[in-house]
Amino acid sequence: MKKIGLYLFTNDLRINDNTLLYQASQSVDELLCVAIEPRLSSYSVWLSQEPHNGAHRHLFIKQALDDLALSLARLGQRLFVLERNTSEGLVQLVKSQQVTHFFASSHCAHDERQLVIDTLTQCPDLLISQQHHTTLFESDTFPFELTKLPRSFTKFRLQVEHLEIKTEESVIAYLPPVPQTATDPYREPLLESEASDTGGYAGGETAGLTHLENYFSNDYAGTYKQTRNALDSIENSTKFSPWLALGCVSPKTIYRHLKQFEAHRGANDSTYWIYFELLWREYFYWKCLTLGTSLFGRKSSDLPNEQLLDTTAGASFAKWKSGNTNYSIVDACMRQLNATGYMSNRGRQLVASCLIHELGIDWRHGAAYFESQLIDYDVSSNWCNWAYIAGALNPQATQNTNKQNAANQSQSKSRHFDLVKQTEMYDPEHAFINKWHQDDKASASTRYQDVI
Repeated sequence: MKKIGLYLFTNDLRINDNTLLYQASQSVDELLCVAIEPRLSSYSVWLSQEPHNGAHRHLFIKQALDDLALSLARLGQRLFVLERNTSEGLVQLVKSQQVTHFFASSHCAHDERQLVIDTLTQCPDLLISQQHHTTLFESDTFPFELTKLPRSFTKFRLQVEHLEIKTEESVIAYLPPVPQTATDPYREPLLESEASDTGGYAGGETAGLTHLENYFSNDYAGTYKQTRNALDSIENSTKFSPWLALGCVSPKTIYRHLKQFEAHRGANDSTYWIYFELLWREYFYWKCLTLGTSLFGRKSSDLPNEQLLDTTAGASFAKWKSGNTNYSIVDACMRQLNATGYMSNRGRQLVASCLIHELGIDWRHGAAYFESQLIDYDVSSNWCNWAYIAGALNPQATQNTNKQNAANQSQSKSRHFDLVKQTEMYDPEHAFINKWHQDDKASASTRYQDVI
C-alpha cells in the first residue's frame, strides 16, 4: 500500500534543521506540504478591536510562506496554503488524497493543538508524528515533570541551563513527490498586503539565515548585554525574534552559531546573555503549554457578553494603540510598532506597564493588539510576557474571577515601570522620542499635502 504523507507547516516554516520534515522524507512515498495562513482568532479580534492582522505582520507572513514555497520547489515540491485556520481543509485533503501519515510540529498553544486533535478525530486511521522541534530541549530531558514546571524563570534556568543541547543539523536533499491527484484548487491565494515593507525585515528562512550569518560575522554578540536594552537600531539586539516566531530559523541553529562565535572570538557575559534570552523563550514555551487556556484569562471560545470597554477605557485604549497617550516614551514606541511591526523588548515592557498601570486597562487587550501587529508575534513569548508584566503568569487555581479581586491579587506581583526614570535611562537625549514624533508629524504633513 502506498504511503502518502501530509506535512503541516505551522511554527516551523523552514527546510533546514527540520528533523520532522526529514523524518517525513524518509517515511512516505508521496508528500503533501501544507500551511495555514495565521489569522486572528475571534477572541483576539474581540480583545484587540482589530479585524485582522496588521499590514506589516501580514506581509512578513506572506514573505515567509513565499520563501518556503520556493525552497520546496527546488526539491520538486509545492506548498498548498489554506486560508481558514480550521480542520475542514485539512480533513478534505486527507480524505481526497488518501493520506496515511500526518506530520505536524507539536505546539504549545491551545488552538494549534486543537486543530490537530480535530483533524485526527475526523480521520482516526491517520498515523501521526509530532515533535517539539521549535525548542532547545525536549520535555523528557528536563529533571522535572512538565506538571511540576518551576513557577519562576530563575528556578527553571538553574535546572536546565547546563543540560546538553543536541546541535546536529538535519540536511534535506530530497523530498517525496506531490501526489499526482493534488491539484491547484487547494492552493488558495494570500491576500495582498497594504504594507510595502516590514521595517527592514524580510520574512522567510533565506532572510533569517542571512541575518543570522551577518550578526555573528560582526562583533555584536560580544557586546550584546550592554546594548540589548536600546530602543532602536538593528545591531543593538540580535533581532532573531521575527524568524524564530515563524520557525524560519530554529533556536538550535542560533545556539550552534553562538557556540561557533564563542569558539572563534571567545565567550563572555554578552554571549551567555544571548543564551539566557533563548532560555527565557524556552521557559515561556513550556509555560504556555502547561497553562493551556488559563494563560489567556478565559477559554478562547468563551467570548464574554458584557460590554468590551466602557467609554473612557475604550478611548484610552484607542489612544494607546495609536501612540497618543501623552506619555512620550510610550507614544514613540507605539508609533514605531504601527510603522514597522516591530518594537524593542524594553519598549514592550514600558508600553505594557503604561496600559496596565497608568491607564488601568486589562492586559489581555494589549496582548491581543500586539498579536495583531508584531512581525515577531509568538503566542507563548507574547502572552506570557504580558501576563508577567501584569502579575498574572501564575494564576491561582482558586483565583476569584471577579475583575477587581483578580486585579488586586495580581497587583503585588506585577511590574510597574517609572516611565520618567526609564526615559532618563534609555532615551536621555530624547533621540528616540524625537525621531518617532517627527516621523509622525512628517507623515501627517504628507497626508495633508496629498489631500490638497
